[in-house]
Amino acid sequence: MSEFTHEERRALSPFFTNVDEPVFGLKLPQEVAGALFSRYSRSARSLRRVFLDEFRGEAGVLPDGEATADGEALKKARDFYDRVLVGYGDDSVAQLGGAHLAVERVSNVTAQLLEDARIGIAFLEKSTRYVRFDQRDASGDFLWFREPSLMASRHRDAYVALMDRLFSAYAVQIDPMIAHIERGLPIESVAVRHPKTGEPLDFADVERDPDLLKAARRAYAATVRAHACDVMRSYLPAATLTNLGIFATGQAYEHLLNRLLTHPAEECRALAAAMRRELDQLIPSFVKRSARSPWQEDLRARAFAAAARTLPPGPASLSPVTLVDFDRDGEEKVLAALLYPHADLPLAEVRSFVRSMSPPERATLLASLASGRRNRRDKPPRALEEAAYSFDLVGNLGIYRDLHRHRLLSQERQTFTTSHGHDTPPEILEAGHGAVFEECMARAHDLHEAVKRDHPAEAPYVVPFAFRVRWYVTLNLREAVHLCELRSMPQGHPDYRLVVQEMWRRIEEVHPSLAPWGAFVNRDTYRLGRLQSEMRTEWRRAGSA
Repeated sequence: MSEFTHEERRALSPFFTNVDEPVFGLKLPQEVAGALFSRYSRSARSLRRVFLDEFRGEAGVLPDGEATADGEALKKARDFYDRVLVGYGDDSVAQLGGAHLAVERVSNVTAQLLEDARIGIAFLEKSTRYVRFDQRDASGDFLWFREPSLMASRHRDAYVALMDRLFSAYAVQIDPMIAHIERGLPIESVAVRHPKTGEPLDFADVERDPDLLKAARRAYAATVRAHACDVMRSYLPAATLTNLGIFATGQAYEHLLNRLLTHPAEECRALAAAMRRELDQLIPSFVKRSARSPWQEDLRARAFAAAARTLPPGPASLSPVTLVDFDRDGEEKVLAALLYPHADLPLAEVRSFVRSMSPPERATLLASLASGRRNRRDKPPRALEEAAYSFDLVGNLGIYRDLHRHRLLSQERQTFTTSHGHDTPPEILEAGHGAVFEECMARAHDLHEAVKRDHPAEAPYVVPFAFRVRWYVTLNLREAVHLCELRSMPQGHPDYRLVVQEMWRRIEEVHPSLAPWGAFVNRDTYRLGRLQSEMRTEWRRAGSA
């Protein structure tokens, strides 16, 4: 029998996915849902009863049945946040609601600062692989950020000229690059597998099946285009405009706004103000405390001065992957953590027992426990978090952007610069564009050095994606398995595939008995590696599966 009367059921139905079952969804404004959850945690009543007793008020109903963002329920929720979140600092309350936000026409410099956020936040960004960057806006301009300080400085003309040169080279070369790749790797020469069975096929077999041939040609065209975009992104400067979609909890937005408001770059501070304006219309209670942090500003200045005073200048090693630190007893710790849930001993005694085993015994047991994974979606257990690794990485800005998106790890980068040199894609040389490319990179380097002396916070805008950046990551074995298996897949970018393959090789060197956990790290190299993935997509799209 339902705990609610007929009238109460009618009152509840617009706001919940069902009114009887123990599992149900909320169709409420985010602030109302968050406040309701918080009140519910301190009540013996059911959540729907709390809503009826304390939050129903005069909340209206939209035509599709969702609650309006006005009414007494929202007023009560915001009063609650003023009292609990602002008045008492109960940060956990700000984790109970969130908002979707679109951020458009921001530079890649600021996009990376946004994506530095890790907890309680998710991003999707405009892809340099699937979107061509030779388009212009309504004014006929290429899509790059007119950084105010640079546009008002003595470097204005050089900055504008460099941006135009980089984007013009991209625009002129992108179609010839597609044609060059098609000539070098014609569809008839590319390995094809059946999109449903995975069976290897000769192209003659493909040609005999009209549906398969159509899917293959469409997949090939998309793959070649993506590969060309991968190559040509080396021209794109960090000033390139991009678009992002964001979903975050209120707490994550507050921390993000604090960082942006404190950053020395004008674009970041202006973006923070714009985001705050929009979030004040969606979840004002959650972002009410966001503000510039003088302490963070002072810390940045003191750390910068300390580094300049105590650290020697370059040159430094440009090794792409350096394993700086790791748990010497990582194998023992992982095996102990695997056994611990199935024992009744303290962790220290489980570890002591594991240490008493011979290395071959430990290796055999670890291998047996790692066996049986069918694919990378069979996720390794939490025990792998017991072994940690720190890597110093050097790679072009394109590589960094792709690997930066992994947030279940600690990472920190140095400033985008031209001081580490750049990578020249071999396809650019093969297509006969090497002289233009090197001229563009030389101009970018010279302007960056000039801008850095006058406007150090704005100098990164000048740096093309081809230039190398240095960053470090500290991650546990569980995330290393995820990262290295995911980013070594055939459809991944060849540049970052080499980085993660080398990271896994270093892990295998120091912890060989943990290597079986990375069973799906791909060791191969590919040309047009996305073809099979695109084939499956086209096959499904055509309804042939």
